[in-house]
Amino acid sequence: MKAKLLFIFFCVTICFGHAQTDEDVLATVYKTSLTNGKSYEWLDYLSNTIGGRLSGSTNAELAVQYTKKELEKLELDKVWLQPVMVPKWVRGEKEMAYFETLGALTKVNICALGGSVATPSGGVKAEVLEVSTYKDLEELGEAKVKGKIVFINRALQPELINTFQAYGGCSTERYRGAAEAAKYGAVGTIVRSLSSRQDDYPHTGSMSYGELPVNQRIPSAAISTNDAVKLSEALKVNKNLEFYFEQSCQQFDDVQSYNVIGEITGSEFPNEFIIVGGHLDSWDLGDGAHDDGAGVVQSMDVIRLLKESGIKPKRSIRVVLFMNEENGLRGGRKYAEVAKEKNEKHVFALESDSGGFTPRGFSFDCSDLMFSKVEGWRPLFKPYLIHYFEKGGSGADIGPLKNDDIVLAGLRPDSQRYFDHHHAANDTFEHVNKRELELGAATMTSLVFLVDKYGTETITNTKEIKD
Repeated sequence: MKAKLLFIFFCVTICFGHAQTDEDVLATVYKTSLTNGKSYEWLDYLSNTIGGRLSGSTNAELAVQYTKKELEKLELDKVWLQPVMVPKWVRGEKEMAYFETLGALTKVNICALGGSVATPSGGVKAEVLEVSTYKDLEELGEAKVKGKIVFINRALQPELINTFQAYGGCSTERYRGAAEAAKYGAVGTIVRSLSSRQDDYPHTGSMSYGELPVNQRIPSAAISTNDAVKLSEALKVNKNLEFYFEQSCQQFDDVQSYNVIGEITGSEFPNEFIIVGGHLDSWDLGDGAHDDGAGVVQSMDVIRLLKESGIKPKRSIRVVLFMNEENGLRGGRKYAEVAKEKNEKHVFALESDSGGFTPRGFSFDCSDLMFSKVEGWRPLFKPYLIHYFEKGGSGADIGPLKNDDIVLAGLRPDSQRYFDHHHAANDTFEHVNKRELELGAATMTSLVFLVDKYGTETITNTKEIKD
């Protein structure tokens, strides 16, 4: 009997001696991603074979079919397409613009903002009125605005270390500028590109006319940062200079598209869902490598890395590739709508939509108690130089899932170069570093592993609260 007990003790000791620690699991995940990652290969195809993936376009549908096929190769428990109706806006012919002063023409780089109407045939030509924000128009009034092209020249604040904060401070000018200018009789708007560097690339992005009737809508375009400076300097010399621009964009009826979803079913809590995702659509000027091809392929690799690392999740893990984040958020809303209809319990959602640069950490939308739990994992990430754990926003596509029971998180890469490429023609594959992309995929996988292992509940009984 004694010998039998000793044998059992020896076996238990051996088992525990070989049990993997959290540090061991993370080391395996990072090694697998950096030596046998798939994210860069997938991004190469999305960027260089398919290209820009504007909602409603042929390329967007090619991306749907490609990513579905690649997820099926991973032999997940489920892979499916979730139908969603999306807007279809087409840029048309390349835009052209110039300003005229003292008989000389200076050509400038512009691009139509997403959702803008076209100029009349032959373009629009008028005097320019420069303002810092659209709010300046109220003070100027119709007398000074009517018949003019409003030039909204608001730069990102360079002193802000968080470039997303700088972007957020200016994005309303792009989004609402044309609607506000039209109220005072303007004939068009030109908006300084939301970029953190000086170059010749105009940056597109979504804009809205709100409830403005169709016959009152005016064309709106972004101008490159270099040309915004040129135009502003020229206006100091000649306040009556004229600006000309022409664009042929067009809005069509909504079309059918899809979210792409893959799932590993949980071994213990199959009805509790953890999702990780990015948006499959992009703007059309570049190939959408950083925004958000990087997030798409990182999210796909999360579910692959879990399998490759021998991790068997307790909860069901879904990768969700959302359609139409850029100009409608239809995919994110549709996913949340269906989840609610099915009464699905989502406990955690992680989004990557901040580029494929070096990961720095995460921001969390959760309770103080849950955040205290999450902060306890920070030392596990320190060897990988991941130190940023802060409460804050998560991501646009997972936002519609928000309720009292779910924890939302966003991957936070280094953001200093992100707005050099955002929504511009230089958002292309060669500007994504393979190692940085793979580090991001490993970082996301590690967080998903920890959330699945330890859950998102912080206090499990009332006795702990009373104590």
